[in-house]
Amino acid sequence: MIYETVGFLLGLIFGSFLNVCISRLPGHESIVKPSSRCPHCHASIRWYDNIPLLSWILLRGKCRDCGQPISARYPLVELLTAIWFTIQAARLHTVIHFYFSPGTNGGSSYSAFAIIANLGVTIAGFLLIGLIFMDWETGLLPDSFTLTGVFLGLLLICTQAIFLAPGQDQILLTQNSPKLTSVGATADTGNLFMTGPEALILGRVLAACGAAILMLLIRQTYRAIRHREGMGLGDVKLLAMITAFLGFWPGMLSLFFGVLGASIYGIFQLARGRAGTSSKLAFGSFLAAGALIAAQVGDRIIDAYSQLLR
Repeated sequence: MIYETVGFLLGLIFGSFLNVCISRLPGHESIVKPSSRCPHCHASIRWYDNIPLLSWILLRGKCRDCGQPISARYPLVELLTAIWFTIQAARLHTVIHFYFSPGTNGGSSYSAFAIIANLGVTIAGFLLIGLIFMDWETGLLPDSFTLTGVFLGLLLICTQAIFLAPGQDQILLTQNSPKLTSVGATADTGNLFMTGPEALILGRVLAACGAAILMLLIRQTYRAIRHREGMGLGDVKLLAMITAFLGFWPGMLSLFFGVLGASIYGIFQLARGRAGTSSKLAFGSFLAAGALIAAQVGDRIIDAYSQLLR
């Protein structure tokens, strides 16, 4: 429980910071100055009124100075981020226990690869939770989150590539050729087409670019048919970010979940008479939520689906 407890507490802290980003970044405000303040009376929030989750509960969701209600979004973001960090901390504990328990090859490159992957999913979740609420409240997906996320996702993949084992993930043209010995006395049973690091990094870069191109094609097709904008460039960058962190097929699964969720919500709103065929929808929120699902169970869904096709 130590890992999970630490993860939960860190999640609360990062969730509190995420609330600042959600409130300020869409309006291009600084996240450093001024300090936290009431959105109604602009009074500075005292440190003891700024304790994640707990302060909102003790104050009953109201400002101590003006008594105006404080949005439930603040504790919700903190709680969601804490839960996400707790899940990832539990997975980190599993990885460390598996690779560093007695009788295993502790400190192997596989353990470092898995730990970095866990860190990547943790960061992706932090960004995605923030983008869900930013798009829902403002209809904006700031570049400071999406493009920074693309950079971080690709940076982590480059870091993972350092820890690939010799011959891992390399691409061979054929398995029937005579053995070829490369620099470092590593023997391969075929003609080497691409090393593991090259395949991993280039594959992820192409995946992110491919996802962005797909979204651009959807955007242009909608514009050509309906003669109006149906998707912002922020959604394009968001899917590129998701794919940079998770890979191409998890990215496509995120898109599927996002479209499914947005469609269900749209139909529900139409049935209630609260939306029309031309109403705008915060698709980025659904896409980001779909990515959270794909990050946790996407690999199992993809594996199960691939088994059905065999």
